Amino acid sequence: MGAFEYRQAEEVRDAFARCEVRYLFLGKSGAILLGFPDTTQDADLFLEKTPANCVAVVQALLELDFDLTATQVEQIKAGKDFVQLKNGPFDLDLIFAPDGIERFHDAWERRVEVEGFPVCHPDDIIASKEAAGRVKDRESLPRLKSFREYWKHNLSGQQE
Repeated sequence: MGAFEYRQAEEVRDAFARCEVRYLFLGKSGAILLGFPDTTQDADLFLEKTPANCVAVVQALLELDFDLTATQVEQIKAGKDFVQLKNGPFDLDLIFAPDGIERFHDAWERRVEVEGFPVCHPDDIIASKEAAGRVKDRESLPRLKSFREYWKHNLSGQQE
């Protein structure tokens, strides 16, 4: 699979809106939608963990032509902390319990709307990367923190 593309983010946004899914773009895909100059191989979605939302997620993914296995459907409906999907038109990581963010409701209140995309605030993206502690996350943190400062001073008023 190639890099995750803006067109794919639009497809997620549109299908999730039709199915009334509550979600936030998280991780590098979220930062990219905010203007962070980078690429990523997949999109990270932070999903609200309610029974109705979990069912809506499955419906939206099927609409997007993901070939979900029975196990994946059950994991999503149960709100498993992390479900990685590589059996669709692009790669998605579904995250119901991201590192560094306590509650979906709190992140939702801090979200940034960009062209109809609900995106985690840069502070939440950074907190999640810091808490995950993976080498690739630690390597990207200085650039993300620098971008956050640029975003706050130059872009946040245009997007919020």
